[in-house]
Formats: sequence, C-alpha cells, structure tokens
Amino acid sequence: MAAEGSLRVDVLGVPVDNVTMDQAVEVVDRLVRAGAGGLVVTPNPEMVMAARRDPELLAVLREADLAVPDGVGLVWASRLLGRPLAGRVAGYDLFLRLLELAARRDYRVYLLGGAPEVAAAAESRIRKTYGATTVVGFRHGYLTAGELPAVLDAIRAAGPHLVFVGMGSPRQERWMGRNRSALAKMVLMGVGGSFDVIAGRVARAPEGWQRANLEWLYRLVREPRRLRRQLVLPRFAAAVLLARLGRRRAGRKEAQGHR
Repeated sequence: MAAEGSLRVDVLGVPVDNVTMDQAVEVVDRLVRAGAGGLVVTPNPEMVMAARRDPELLAVLREADLAVPDGVGLVWASRLLGRPLAGRVAGYDLFLRLLELAARRDYRVYLLGGAPEVAAAAESRIRKTYGATTVVGFRHGYLTAGELPAVLDAIRAAGPHLVFVGMGSPRQERWMGRNRSALAKMVLMGVGGSFDVIAGRVARAPEGWQRANLEWLYRLVREPRRLRRQLVLPRFAAAVLLARLGRRRAGRKEAQGHR
C-alpha cells in the first residue's frame, strides 16, 4: 500500500517504496484509518544483504505495506540501477513524525523493545513530549518464548493503533512477521534503536552530518564496535554494481535480438 502515484523500486530483490517523508506519513495514516492493520519496515543496505541469506526476513520485507529507504545506500543503488528513489526517509525521523501524527489524531501507541530501563525512559519522554495519553503501554524487548502469549494479550488489551517494535534487525522484522496476524488491526513498525535515542541514551548525529548523509560515519566514530557491521557496505556496493552490469548485458542481448 504505497503512496498514491508511487512505485516500488527493487533493490537486490528487496522492494522499496519511492515515497517522500510526507507521503510515508500519509500511507501510515491511511493504514490506521482503514483499521485492517499494516506492516512498516525501514530497509537499509545491511538489511538488504541480510535478506539475501535469510528467507524469513526477505519474506517480511516483501510483504510489508510500506518499506521506506532508511539508508542513503539504497538511494545510491536505485539511481545506479536506473530506478531512482526520491530520497532517504530515515526511520527515526519517520518514528518521530508518526508520534506527532498520533498526538494530533489521538492514535494510541504501544512501545515494545529495548532494555527495561530504556523502554521506561522512552515511554516517559514520549508522554512528556507528545501527550500523557499517547502511549497506552510499553514492554522491554527481552522476551522469552513463554512470555509471548502474555505480551500479545497485553498489547491487544491496550488497543493501540500503532505498535513500534525496537528489537534491532532482523529480530524485530521476524517478530512482526510472526505476530502480525495476532495483532491484526494494528500497524506495526520496526524502529531499531530509536528508543535508545529518544530516551537520551544514544546521541544522534548533528544535523550537518545528517544533511551530508554521513550519519553512519558519525555513529561509527562514536561506536567503533560497529565496524564489523559496516563491512557489509562494500559487499552491498559490489552486489549493486554486479546487478547493474547484469542489466546492461541483458539489455544489449535484447537489443541484438530485435535487430
């Protein structure tokens, strides 16, 4: 269910909606008002590469009602592959915009994920910023299999319109895919480490770094342990270049066949 007039762009087998931030908010608003639930994902290069070796993750990304390009690498890849995206739609910024939407339209929100103290701090900050009635429940993300039924019951009892799941990828996508039917009337969105940021536990990159599309580099400088995760970027770039080469060869063969 992409924004009206938008197209889905294929990036190495993962569909990404060609939407702006405003259009993404409109899509989620329509999903909530429709009352049939929905799934929102935020692909980035790391997630795309993980999906190539994880069929369950790939299935969730393909079944999502809205997939926004969270990483600038996806924008670069789309342009190289000849189907350019309008631009990056940062998952954290969309999360904040949806909290504003919830406050404006009286949508109920549930937070699921993060460490216990992070979940509580995020809930407190959101209540202070967006209104005391916005959050109708929260639960940290350290769940055991035995706790799952009670957690689902608690979410259903709270009756939220929006459930933000901050468990990190691919765990949060798998969780949403497996439990989507149990929360059928709710819109689920994976928000990664957004609870840590809104709770003030993790600093986001300054605006200058964000405008230069170097937020990933800022995080790497601040958290050198992320280097291992960032090593996926060269592999992503290589895969995109190979895909581009393959498309060019296919195009030449097709042109020769019509001569």
